[in-house]
Amino acid sequence: MTENDEILAIPLWINGHAYLTMTPTFFDVRDRCTGQIKRRTPLCGTDQALTAVASAQAALPAWAALTIAARAMLLAALAAALAAYAEHFANLIAEETGKNAASASAEVEQALRVLKAAATGSVATGGSGVVAVVCDDQAPLLGPLRLAVQALLAGATVVIKPSPKAPSAAFALAELTARNGFPGGVVNILHGDLAAIEGLCTASAVGLLLFAGDPALGSKVAAIASRHGKPFVD
Repeated sequence: MTENDEILAIPLWINGHAYLTMTPTFFDVRDRCTGQIKRRTPLCGTDQALTAVASAQAALPAWAALTIAARAMLLAALAAALAAYAEHFANLIAEETGKNAASASAEVEQALRVLKAAATGSVATGGSGVVAVVCDDQAPLLGPLRLAVQALLAGATVVIKPSPKAPSAAFALAELTARNGFPGGVVNILHGDLAAIEGLCTASAVGLLLFAGDPALGSKVAAIASRHGKPFVD
């Protein structure tokens, strides 16, 4: 057994629970300041992607049936929870991106503003059905949150695929949704790289692919979406 084998893999988040999976390969998540390996990201493929999408699809009818006001109340509860754990999220962001403490805290504050604004909204234009959200590691909390909240407010369910380099903030956010009243399956986390995105695009239930991050990566994601006939927005 190598040292890396003893480092825990970060789970997926599916149907309101941590979901452990075995994959052939993992990405070592390092503390950007020290270089120490902190955790491992499973590089998932089509099977795990379809499982995550199935969870989102199953949760869709009940979530879409809620009023916008009811969904906004849950987003407000999520904002309050994120505020309570702001320091924890800032530490995760700093560790996995190399941002200094001030920049990491600023990202959390921006994420809070996005959530609070969505929670006061009475009109939603974020898509419908099952929405896939793909982000890089530039803003591992703000990136997925900014894309997901409007979709959630509109009654869509989401599968978020964070960067394998910085997966922890998105996973922790999904944990908070479960603790604050979101039904299982409304928010799901799928880990991986381009193969995971390919898997998401093979799912017929995914009606929209949203991306936030580096334009070079965005071009690759757009090409995958186009190949499968999926609408793509960056």
